Amino acid sequence: MSNNKYTLSIIRESRKDDKRTPLTPKQISKLLKKYDNLKILVQPSSTRCFEDKDYYKAGATLCEDISSSDIIFGVKEVEVSHLIENKTYIFFSHLSKIQKDTNQATQGTPGMNKRELLREILKKNITLIDYENIRDNLGIRYLGFGRFAGIVGCYNTLNLNLNLEKKIFLPRAFELKNYEKIKEIINKQNFGKLKILLTGRGRAAKGAIEMLEYANFKQISLKEYLNKNYNNPVFCNISAKQHVERSDNKSYSKEDFILNPSKYRSKVKNYLSKADIFIACHYWNPKFPKLFSLKEIKKFKDLKIIGDITCDVNGSIPTTVRSTTIEKPYYTFDINSFQETSLNKEGIAIMAVDNLPSELPRDSSEEFGKGVLSQVIPFLITGDDGRIKNATIASNRKLCTLYDYLKYFIN
Repeated sequence: MSNNKYTLSIIRESRKDDKRTPLTPKQISKLLKKYDNLKILVQPSSTRCFEDKDYYKAGATLCEDISSSDIIFGVKEVEVSHLIENKTYIFFSHLSKIQKDTNQATQGTPGMNKRELLREILKKNITLIDYENIRDNLGIRYLGFGRFAGIVGCYNTLNLNLNLEKKIFLPRAFELKNYEKIKEIINKQNFGKLKILLTGRGRAAKGAIEMLEYANFKQISLKEYLNKNYNNPVFCNISAKQHVERSDNKSYSKEDFILNPSKYRSKVKNYLSKADIFIACHYWNPKFPKLFSLKEIKKFKDLKIIGDITCDVNGSIPTTVRSTTIEKPYYTFDINSFQETSLNKEGIAIMAVDNLPSELPRDSSEEFGKGVLSQVIPFLITGDDGRIKNATIASNRKLCTLYDYLKYFIN
């Protein structure tokens, strides 16, 4: 491929509230300098976080018709009617978590029919590569928007607490438009004696921890979290080893948990009675145990807010009955009726925005695009080491072997 002319393109996102891009103008300029056999097309967009003229100045061709592309890059799922036959697409499809007994994906654009999307991909002989599945030999993702999901999700959650406490309601991240401004403003707030439990050790969790530290929260151990009271804001970050255990009391191992998730149960419910706020940043698969059941919610006496950054609808956190939007990020979950109610009513307040990085689209696109430049494009153009093959869900009108389980979903 490296000796042939190659055309890449960036689509205009179907989702109107998503301003992100897989590659920034500066990154496109770097690509064109590095590969003299490349041509890059960009569909014009009035909502993208970088202006069309910036892409033009970087050397891209602004073009509505991208049918000459070899590979088409997007961020979120592509609208079914916009799919072009016999092309290779790369975007977050949110198809991988669908299991044999699952009727829908746990994440993704609200209203997007995943079954229809996958059927059309097969019908139109489209090769679909999913960013989420571009991983190393240990299963670690090479790229993602997770850090900024954690940053913005944590900021939104702290902002929700200020609102419930009848304190000042801070400007939203998308209004500030700049991470430096967010750090400056959150650093000046007083969060009293708040105690936060945070799950996960990946990008999202690291982003949330980053925000908590700027908000002057002190990190404490699980033992301290369970046994001590504090006069200042604190948080405890727990890993999978700390929040699941084998039902037969045998010792935990990461490999065993991944291979035999049905043999495990959650321990998080044992910790939530001590939390004022729960922030969820852990990876979850439908085969994994849920963190708690609806019947157990009343045991969490002090819990007033759940910031669900994972945003798996009907997933590990049963109070996440739907995803929320940047425009309307919050709702309250009634712990008696188990139904959604309006914010500020009695119950647990929920933050479950499903496209959090879109509130800081320039910052998050810059970071994501660096991963695309270094960990994706070279392996698409000059030779695959297996990562692209393993991330390819469909090709030649068929599901690829690793994703053959999806046939139950589409049939």
